[in-house]
Amino acid sequence: MRVLLLHNRYQFVGGEESVMQAEKALLEAKGHQVTLIEISNDEIVGIWGKANAAASAVYSIASKQRVSAEIADFRPDIVHVHNFFPLLSPSVYDACSDARVPVVQTLHNYRLGCPNAILLRDGKVCEDCLGKRIPWPGIVHACYRGSRTQSAVVAAMLAFHQLRGTWQKRVDAYIVLTAFQKEKMVQAGLPREKVYIKPNYVFAPEKLVDRSLDVSYALFVGRLSQEKGVATLIDAYLQNNLRIPLKIVGDGPLREVLQARVEATGLENAIQSLGWQDKSAVLSLMCSANFLVFPSTWYEGFPVTILEAFACGLPVLASRLGSMAEMVEDGVTGLHFEAGNSADLANKLQWAYEHPKEMICMGKNARRIYEAHYTPEANYQQLMAIYHTLHMK
Repeated sequence: MRVLLLHNRYQFVGGEESVMQAEKALLEAKGHQVTLIEISNDEIVGIWGKANAAASAVYSIASKQRVSAEIADFRPDIVHVHNFFPLLSPSVYDACSDARVPVVQTLHNYRLGCPNAILLRDGKVCEDCLGKRIPWPGIVHACYRGSRTQSAVVAAMLAFHQLRGTWQKRVDAYIVLTAFQKEKMVQAGLPREKVYIKPNYVFAPEKLVDRSLDVSYALFVGRLSQEKGVATLIDAYLQNNLRIPLKIVGDGPLREVLQARVEATGLENAIQSLGWQDKSAVLSLMCSANFLVFPSTWYEGFPVTILEAFACGLPVLASRLGSMAEMVEDGVTGLHFEAGNSADLANKLQWAYEHPKEMICMGKNARRIYEAHYTPEANYQQLMAIYHTLHMK
């Protein structure tokens, strides 16, 4: 099968780029011919660059022409779009439609229903724009990069293509990462019959260890920012006088503030901040920890950190919210707590600390779930099922 991938890369490499590259490598390893058209936001320089990006976000004739030329040359069986925003634009769908090539769009976030793509405002879940033909609240609250002007551009893109029927008529299939995300995107106006659920995948660590009943430490891995709930985790310790060993991996805008709070309250012996760590170091920490804490206060898309924990046989304490509540089964592969509730989180931390045998059992369950659903081979089979469904139509 010949697959043309399209991706608009952000200035800072993140999860979307990693997923796209992983799927590209997987397809190539299976013998498929793959070509990638990738455009970078690094091209947005100066006033004219920003003006061009604003116009391109709604509809880019140049991107349509580029994709049309590549389709004519490469003659793909499937075009798979990972991210079109802002420079590629939804015009790439027209190029596929004109050439009668099926087009698949992976939704790595909630962009088609929310100007800032994460359904979060002022640190709280927000669905004010979801399902609206014109997402005015996103403009009023300057949800995209804190700018009403830039938010208006994103809102114009969403409104234009909603009214034009782009999302409904010019995309043959959408890939979402969880059933929760599917429901939100259907609520946003996507046709339910075109939305397929296919999670991401991760590679398992080369070697697993047998976990000891002697509790060693809890682990947090993630960006140290408001929406990741790390402040709730610190509050759970401070307000409930916890002394469970905790290692925090990550960096972000809250790092210095949180570290100062820990030191001011004498908790530095219990809470250790390790800063940013590379992938091998993170997996090593996961293989030795007793449980992962994932306290995000937004819906999340499909946290790779949770997948990595499952691959390491590590149970997860997760917010009872959005995709996290779907991925982690309460009492089976981890424990749930109310998002943003430090007291509830403290109770679950204490229970997990005092019941190592039960947590080891949950970790084994997590590993079985990984082997059944989140391996490269499982992901490949799911992806090809979607491709073949469209190719046979």
